[in-house]
Amino acid sequence: MISPARAESTPVVPAQDSLDPSVFDVFQMSGLLDDVVADYLERLIEETERAGSGGLVLQVNSSEAVISDERLQALARRIHGAEIPIYAWVGPSGSAAHGKVAQLLATTDEIAVSVGSSFGNVGDLVIDDELLSTEFRAVAETLRDRTVDEESVRDFGLADRDSPTIAFFVLDLPGFESEIDTSGDEAVRVPISGIRFWKLPLFDGWMHTFASPPMAYLLFLIGAGLLIFELYTAGVGIAGVLGAGCFILGCYGLEVLPTRPWAVALLVISMLGYAVDVQTGVSQAWSVIATVCLVAGSLFLYDGMGISIITLLAGIIGVSLSMISGMPAMIRTRFGTPTIGREWMVGSIGDAAEDMKKEGVVLVDGAPWKARVNRTTPIAKGDSVRVVAIEGLYLEIEPEEGGARDYRELRNGDPEPAD
Repeated sequence: MISPARAESTPVVPAQDSLDPSVFDVFQMSGLLDDVVADYLERLIEETERAGSGGLVLQVNSSEAVISDERLQALARRIHGAEIPIYAWVGPSGSAAHGKVAQLLATTDEIAVSVGSSFGNVGDLVIDDELLSTEFRAVAETLRDRTVDEESVRDFGLADRDSPTIAFFVLDLPGFESEIDTSGDEAVRVPISGIRFWKLPLFDGWMHTFASPPMAYLLFLIGAGLLIFELYTAGVGIAGVLGAGCFILGCYGLEVLPTRPWAVALLVISMLGYAVDVQTGVSQAWSVIATVCLVAGSLFLYDGMGISIITLLAGIIGVSLSMISGMPAMIRTRFGTPTIGREWMVGSIGDAAEDMKKEGVVLVDGAPWKARVNRTTPIAKGDSVRVVAIEGLYLEIEPEEGGARDYRELRNGDPEPAD
């Protein structure tokens, strides 16, 4: 039953000799069903089988699956063919099991829905009929574009009993031991079998979070914005490192989720458009084009799913304001005196902060500046350099010893030094 691909996975539960067969395990499954969740669930099934668990309960709050149909089918077969009983409880109140997630739950031994939760909107069936319960197949067409509450789930025969909480659900599972406690004023039923709760490990949980629609969208925009800001600073700083990390994680999330490629392209165009006007320091036509692309790309980014209006407003308003007003102000602050002119720097002496052949960073009066080497003369780290000109955001420099004369002197007609 254990596939070779999963046999070498890191165990996710204690060793077999530390587990009591009367213990039941509960996996808290929330958010989108992605490859991270699917892989972990398969590993958990294998380990609970090996440990002889009394059963595995999937506590579900998931509105959609973003794994391929083939991957979903393989996971359904693993659940259906498990050596221990696997159950599904949709809860707590307000939870949902929709789309392909609802289809997957129909392969378990029993389904229950808590008060205030919903089940259905299953769409076209992609899981083989023999893996689905008879009761689910009978109502699948009714639930194709419809969700139902806990009462309808019982009426449709998908659930046999009320299960307002996970404790009520687990108490009546086959093999779960309990007893009646009459020591108080009223007799109460108390469990004897243990319940162990599981959730995604820390790293898996992070990757699952990064692949959520709002997080992937915001990380992509934040990362791109920080990288653009880094273009106008000397060297690689915190903004560049943080921006690269956010951008990579955002790209990972967008790759996992069902995104429209043309919408992603619009977001990229919007950031490049803003970068053009940040360079000039004045919001012009490119800022208008960038804002239109940002709005369109944000609204149509995901195919078949959306993100909240709060997330959209945070992304659109935050990026547009920072690019149109915030970033130009930071750039002007970064270059301080240039608002009056940087001609004062021509002729200044500085030190190379790194080995340079064509471009690099120099320190002038203790401040780092991006620089280009005049005449492509190699300069070693720590060598003294002279600023001979300013081109845009770059200083044109030369070695202090043996360099060319100050360009202003040459322009004024002074003779070049004799060889």
